[in-house]
Amino acid sequence: MSVLPSEKVVLGIDAAWTAVNPSGIALVGQTGSTWHLIAAAASAEEFVGLADGGMGTGPAALIATARHLAGKAPDLVTVDMPMMDTPIIARRTADNAINRAYSGRGAGTHSPTLDRPGEVGRALEAGLSAAGYPLATLDVRPPCRVEIYPHPALIELLGAAYRLPYKAGNTGKYWRDLPLIERRARLYEVWKSIVAALDEVLIGSAIALPLPPEGARGRSLKAFEDRLDAVVAAFVGAMVLDGRARPYGDASSAVWVPRGPARPQKEEATPKTSPA
Repeated sequence: MSVLPSEKVVLGIDAAWTAVNPSGIALVGQTGSTWHLIAAAASAEEFVGLADGGMGTGPAALIATARHLAGKAPDLVTVDMPMMDTPIIARRTADNAINRAYSGRGAGTHSPTLDRPGEVGRALEAGLSAAGYPLATLDVRPPCRVEIYPHPALIELLGAAYRLPYKAGNTGKYWRDLPLIERRARLYEVWKSIVAALDEVLIGSAIALPLPPEGARGRSLKAFEDRLDAVVAAFVGAMVLDGRARPYGDASSAVWVPRGPARPQKEEATPKTSPA
């Protein structure tokens, strides 16, 4: 894969909360006023493999791969996982703030605990901090990392009234009375709408996120979902750097969410970032 020089770069991580599950990874870059999707992978191994691997799969390897693919290190890392500089033992200010804003639209947060995200989450946070990406909450000063949550992000991306039914493992809950083939068809329509919306703000999303073939099951559906969530995480980071996102929380914990439907050059930017 050739290097795509970028002025701003975001690395998005759909972080797994257990050691047995993969983390989706996405990389986006801005040239001029346009954001491009550079890469989307269903796992750290797949992502690092785009740069010929050989450097492990930890946070430092992800940053090095991003630098190789984008021509510069990420300005921002966005992580779909609860993050704090102190141990997480219960609900945080960020969780409560998101609930106040989005629980009525089906996008409230689950309660994090000491065990979830647990050791895997703490290791990811420590690795990103060691790589030069401290946690940012209300004030973003690149290079740094921020927390995101895909459900409210998708609500804002598509201007939806309610949480999108896009999780492959939940189709039986979304459409209880429909046979599997019809549930799958509806899921694919939701996926198509998300990819189309992403492609408007991250050029190349439609090419990088082809839907699984008809009849696909289990692992390939989950791999697509992990790539999609990682691209959503990276999209939020692009909006943060463009001043088109806001934090929900306080100085100890905050979840960043885009400000309304994202359409290129149709909204005034209200910068929320500070120079390094």
